[in-house]
Amino acid sequence: MNKTVIGIDVGGTTTKIVGFRKGADGAKELIAPQFVRATDPLTSIYGAFGKFTAENGLELTDIDRILMTGAGSSVITKPIYNLTCTPVPEFSSIGIGGLYLSGLDEAIVVSMGTGTALIHAKKEDGKHTVEYLGGTGMGGGTLIGLCRKMLGVDTVEHIEQLCADGDLDNIDLRIKDISHSRYQGINENLTAANFGKVSDLATGSDLALGITNMVAETIMMLAVFAARSYRLKDIVLIGNLTNISPIRNVFENHAQGFGVRFLIPQNSQFGTVIGAALNDHE
Repeated sequence: MNKTVIGIDVGGTTTKIVGFRKGADGAKELIAPQFVRATDPLTSIYGAFGKFTAENGLELTDIDRILMTGAGSSVITKPIYNLTCTPVPEFSSIGIGGLYLSGLDEAIVVSMGTGTALIHAKKEDGKHTVEYLGGTGMGGGTLIGLCRKMLGVDTVEHIEQLCADGDLDNIDLRIKDISHSRYQGINENLTAANFGKVSDLATGSDLALGITNMVAETIMMLAVFAARSYRLKDIVLIGNLTNISPIRNVFENHAQGFGVRFLIPQNSQFGTVIGAALNDHE
C-alpha cells in the first residue's frame, strides 16, 4: 500500500488537515480535507489528526510523514505518535495549493483567513516559484470582531442571514451618490467610501452587509492591483471567507469591471493545507 502524506494547517481559529496518497496510475489522490475548532493549537492538532485518521480508516503504519504549516504549528516540537513532523512555509503552501486547486500554472493567490495574504505563484517544469506580495489585516477576524461588537453576532451563519436582508444604500457612499453623470468605464455601484452614508435608520442587516462588503472590497482591490502589476487576469481565492455568500458576491459582481477573473475552486477553504501536503519536494 502506498503511504499517505498528511498536511496540517494550524490557523488562528481552525486547524485543517488533508492527506495525499498515490493512486494506481501513480498520480497523487486527495483524501477529503477536514477541519476542527479548539481553544488551543495543540488540542486542535491532535483532535484533527485523530478525527482524520479514524474517519478515513488510516492506521499509523499507513502514514509516511506529516507536513505542518500555519502560525500555530510551532507548538509541535516533537513527532506526533512517532511520525516525523516537518514544518513547511505557509506562503509557499498558499501558492502551491492555489495553483493545484485551480489547475493554473500562474496566478495571484489570495488567502482569506483571519487576515489576508497575497501571493504570486508560478509553476514551470514541475517547480513552483512563490513570492509573498504582502497582505492586509482585513479578513475573517475583522468580520467576526466588528459584527460581535456592533451587532452582538459572532457566527458566520448568523452574519450571512443578516446580510441577506441588508441594503448597502443605507451604509455606503457610492459613485452614483456623488456624480450625476457616470465616470466613463467605472461601475456606478462601486464604493466611494465604506460607511460613508450610514443612515440613522440602518438596520442590523444593513450594518452586517456593510461590514462584509468593506472586508471583501478591501481584499478585492489589493488583489486587482497585484494582478495588474504582473499583467495577470487570474486571481485564485482560498481560505474560510470563500464560503461566505456575500463575500463571494462582491468578487463575482466586480470581476468584469476590473478585467480580471476571480476563481473560487472546489475545496477553496483548504487551499493552504493542500499546498502544505504537496510541499514536500519543493
